[in-house]
Amino acid sequence: MLVTEKDLNSYFKSSILSALSHQQVEASDHTVVYLSSLLEHFTHTEHLFEKNKDGYQLKPLALYYADYSSAKTAQQRILALRRLGDVALFISGLYSASLNRKAIDIDYYIAMGGGAYAQLSYTHDKQLNGQVFSEIFSELSGRFVDYMDVLSEITEAQHSSDSDILRQYEIWLRSGSKAAKKRLNSQGIFPLHNIDPVKH
Repeated sequence: MLVTEKDLNSYFKSSILSALSHQQVEASDHTVVYLSSLLEHFTHTEHLFEKNKDGYQLKPLALYYADYSSAKTAQQRILALRRLGDVALFISGLYSASLNRKAIDIDYYIAMGGGAYAQLSYTHDKQLNGQVFSEIFSELSGRFVDYMDVLSEITEAQHSSDSDILRQYEIWLRSGSKAAKKRLNSQGIFPLHNIDPVKH
């Protein structure tokens, strides 16, 4: 299916609504708009990767946090936190399977992204005109793993090799991802009920 840039936002919005319904995940209208805009924004690689002396590379989340810590104004801190949360959600949703090849795993992305959105929620709640954004960031923080799963359903083709099955189990164990558990179930694998994901 060919999707023009003009229709990209509405395409992502429709896909998000479908994935939310399929996974029985709730989201406010404002959060749906935010997620579709996030996907549209990152379809432009220059919005995701940053240019340095070695070419275009994905900036580590820790450096976004450093930008936040060293920011001199409230606006700079907000922008750094938002960038941190957005990149963490996008990467963990679209590329969760590839994170097992890196030193930092998916639970790090969840903690960093969820924490950034939580701080943004608190920050915007203190502003008279920030109520809508406060609610959006509160949802993104509180349901980070659910929205990660929603983005994963939209964009990530799933395979059934042994290594992929093991990876889905690891994702479920580390994050409690409902989508990863469903993928395991579809392969005839049912994680033990007495195992508490995340705490394990």
